[in-house]
Amino acid sequence: MIGAAEGGMIGAAEVVLSGAQDTAQETTFEVTLDGLDRPHEECGVVGVYAWPTSDVDVARLSFFSLYALQHRGQESAGICVSDGRRALLHKGMGLVAQVFTEENLRPLTGHLAIGHNRYSTTGASSLNNAQPYLIETLHGPMSVGHNGNLTNTHILRRRLLERGVGLISTSDTEVITQMIAAPPESGEPNGPDWLARIRNFMAVAEGAYCIVILTRDAIWAARDPLGLRPLCIGELLGERGRNRDEVLGHVVASESCALGTIDARYVREVAPGEIIRFDADGVHSFSGKKPASKSALCVFEYVYFSRPDSVLEDQTIHAVRQRLGKRLWEESPVEADMVMGVPDSAIPAAIGFANASGIPFSEGLTKNRYIGRTFIEPTDRQRRSTVTLKYNPLKANLEGKRVVLIDDSIVRGNTCGPLVRLLREAGAIEVHVRVSSPPVAHPCFMGVDMATHEELIGHRMTVDQIRQHVGADTLAYLSREGMLAEVAGDRPPGGHCDACFSGNYPLDVSAWLSKKSDDRKNAFEG
Repeated sequence: MIGAAEGGMIGAAEVVLSGAQDTAQETTFEVTLDGLDRPHEECGVVGVYAWPTSDVDVARLSFFSLYALQHRGQESAGICVSDGRRALLHKGMGLVAQVFTEENLRPLTGHLAIGHNRYSTTGASSLNNAQPYLIETLHGPMSVGHNGNLTNTHILRRRLLERGVGLISTSDTEVITQMIAAPPESGEPNGPDWLARIRNFMAVAEGAYCIVILTRDAIWAARDPLGLRPLCIGELLGERGRNRDEVLGHVVASESCALGTIDARYVREVAPGEIIRFDADGVHSFSGKKPASKSALCVFEYVYFSRPDSVLEDQTIHAVRQRLGKRLWEESPVEADMVMGVPDSAIPAAIGFANASGIPFSEGLTKNRYIGRTFIEPTDRQRRSTVTLKYNPLKANLEGKRVVLIDDSIVRGNTCGPLVRLLREAGAIEVHVRVSSPPVAHPCFMGVDMATHEELIGHRMTVDQIRQHVGADTLAYLSREGMLAEVAGDRPPGGHCDACFSGNYPLDVSAWLSKKSDDRKNAFEG
């Protein structure tokens, strides 16, 4: 407990941690079954500001927004709420629906809130690193949530320690929180200048970040100058059946799917380098740091990360993935009897491939959608057959068929092979693998768990060696040029980071590349 609100105080912060869940995690074996051979996005963030007189339950809206963003992080979740005087925080390890209950949501009252769910890229997955962070400042409570990864965390962290600032976690989000908590050297004669503080942070921060900040009377949001991670703005509308044109407040979230879940209206994306403030006077936009000459939104948002119903750069993710599948057929046709996709992320690309080729689309695998994280230790045999825990083949659809298996990516190569074997055991006479992205050959240092050079099968093997490794009759990837062209749509190609495919990083990552794999994994926490 950090404090409790009392009359006359500027503000107070109260923290409630789900410590029992964290203890359980540290003492039992944990297996991640969700995602399998997939890169993992680091976090999802949300911020909600409702008019104080609107009677909007911002904690509940944050909960459902995080629920919609669950695919972006499954390790921990947290919500911080303020009524303008004090702030309350509840966070814990696990999925959103595991961390929050009616009982612990009920005390989270106020009209400002930020929320966060997390997937760690490096370091320990523990309650100390769960977000948002909440601290008490001279000007009241401040809470911060972050999606991304700072590539110069080690430098910023050392500066804080040299100033005598104590840190309790390995998270770069705590570094961000402490940096923004510090007043500018020029002083603040007229009260806290949060805009100057955020600008000071952005002036020295390098890497990927979308941050949401809760202060005593406002919600702030900022996006890095390269726009590496997505962030969008929405409006809270009146209830259906009443005045639907009435705006009751504003929302910022990692993806537009979170807005739809809480019946908010999509407005626009936060621009690279932009700072946004929601307060009693509405929405305010400020320049935080000059945008880069060319934006570098992560192209994997289109390939895999974002939910198919989300809108990114005025494009529906589902439509872009269908175009990737169509282009994949044009580049690598094959004779077959059916096209299927690995559920669920590869289904749109499979539909595009089938529509372009004229080969019927059908389901070949059913997915157990209730498998996520488990603390029950499997046997060695079960650990080797994780794929069969998540997928079951539809034998009636596969028997005697030449099958095209569409996947969105192959990272380490430990899922595709078992899937191919599963299809053959179910009666497929040929299995042709097509991948709607190029070979993943380079790690990511901008907030995505993309393994290391040593672990990436696309870095270690040729395409034909990978084909032999997974046991496919044929294997083909979408070309880099084809991917970038389809992602761009009607615009000229460019403006996307594809470093995991090309090795062309949009910022200096030499310090990270020089580290050994184990040191890199344990160096910083996202």
